[in-house]
Amino acid sequence: MAKKVVKKASALTTSSVDRLIASNIELQHKMADVLLGVKELNENVSNLVHIFKSAGEHIKADKYEDPMINRLNELLEQNKNLAKALMLLEKFVKEKQNTPASLSTNPY
Repeated sequence: MAKKVVKKASALTTSSVDRLIASNIELQHKMADVLLGVKELNENVSNLVHIFKSAGEHIKADKYEDPMINRLNELLEQNKNLAKALMLLEKFVKEKQNTPASLSTNPY
């Protein structure tokens, strides 16, 4: 009877070993899938870095200017011109006020 118990125990260990081997093989397949996914992700990140580098070089080379910046610069120049014109107008008005009132004292 002792032999039968040993056979059952060895049969149990054999099925456990078979299951362990099967799960190990399945794990290796999953690891290979993960490795392929990481490789693809690495290539995509490398492509993205290349795109950003070329975009940066393009911006530096062309001195990229936003149309909004151009419009703001134009408005700034217009404001400067308006400020100069207002200062000249103010100067003119002050000079008119300081001139003698000889014209208004005309007896006619």
